Amino acid sequence: MTPGRPVPPPLGKPLLLNDETPSADPSDAPTLAAAYGTPTLAAAYGTPTLAAAYGATSAESGLVPLTVARRAPKEDDVEIEIDFCGLCHSDVHATRGEWGAQSYPLIPGHEIVGRVRSVGSAVDDFAPGDLVGVGCLVDSCRECESCLKGLEQYCERGNVGTYGVKDARNGDSITQGGYSTSVVVDRRFVLRVPEGLDPAAVAPLLCAGITTYSPLRYFDVDEGNVVGVVGLGGLGHMAVKIAKAMGAQVVVFTTSDAKIDAARELGADEVILSKDPEAMEGADRTIDVIIDTVAAPHDLNPYFRTLRLEGALFQLGLPSSAMPPVSPGALIRRRLSYAGSLIGGIAETQEMLDFCAEHGVVSDVEVVTARQLNEAYDRMVAGDVKYRFVLDTKTLQPASEKADV
Repeated sequence: MTPGRPVPPPLGKPLLLNDETPSADPSDAPTLAAAYGTPTLAAAYGTPTLAAAYGATSAESGLVPLTVARRAPKEDDVEIEIDFCGLCHSDVHATRGEWGAQSYPLIPGHEIVGRVRSVGSAVDDFAPGDLVGVGCLVDSCRECESCLKGLEQYCERGNVGTYGVKDARNGDSITQGGYSTSVVVDRRFVLRVPEGLDPAAVAPLLCAGITTYSPLRYFDVDEGNVVGVVGLGGLGHMAVKIAKAMGAQVVVFTTSDAKIDAARELGADEVILSKDPEAMEGADRTIDVIIDTVAAPHDLNPYFRTLRLEGALFQLGLPSSAMPPVSPGALIRRRLSYAGSLIGGIAETQEMLDFCAEHGVVSDVEVVTARQLNEAYDRMVAGDVKYRFVLDTKTLQPASEKADV
């Protein structure tokens, strides 16, 4: 393993935030302003498209039918007809206001798969009919050191998430996500989905897949390495599949006896009950890298003892409250690394999709209808899903004649 592999190439030359919007005739704006929210952009680029959607109107509303105005494609834009959108646990946190104040109405969804409907005049790398995806990002500053290294997820000015974030290149409108029948995204943040994979099962790769792939690639995991996976949910099951496809031996740590058989079905070579002190002691100094997907507070020190010299533990789960303290001695005695990792850049996400296509890796999913979304959210919170929910957007109601968002 060689930590710190070369990063993927950047998106391309930077674009200036303030020079992207052509001047507009203000007299055209009133007829479009209510639907668009940004009269200058509406007048400059044409009438937006109204799309059916589901979203939250408050932290307590649950998910309800909405209609969203999608901007007319600009020169570098791709208009996508959405077929499927994965449900991520972060969608629950965001719509319920558990991660701080939100701008409502809010349409979640950042695991989007669909077909290109139309492209802007400057787009030559996508064409109508192409199978494409959109993940957690729809823009970044494109100029900072991170962006120029192809690490847009760490944009130093703040990346633009697929929903719930101000979009500086589009009049500071709030981005709205993929629980919708369509979306318009700059071509630099559109991903090519390899044909031949189940598009519904591909959707969670755009979040859970890249979130687990990125640290494994950063540590250059390959045949002969031993990868530990803590937790066997949406992230954990993808970590098992991807690590196995990379040729690694995979050890799953779980607190649940009920997940032993499930872990083996996914390809785990060994399953260790982390609540069993003897089993944990038997794993001492056997693991090269651990992918920790648990989002609840838990003690990491027992896992550090399972790592070999110069091993690493990557924290992917984001607990809502403080974790027990890490013992510095555990790190010092074996030169261990304790690190975090956030999704992946656009080039690396494309690399992940191509890798998964080559090895036949997709997520295990349960497809739900729009009317089942609130039930699916409750089941996610209860851990009652194996392993990811995906919305079939064909089940959304028709768009109304007036936009709610």
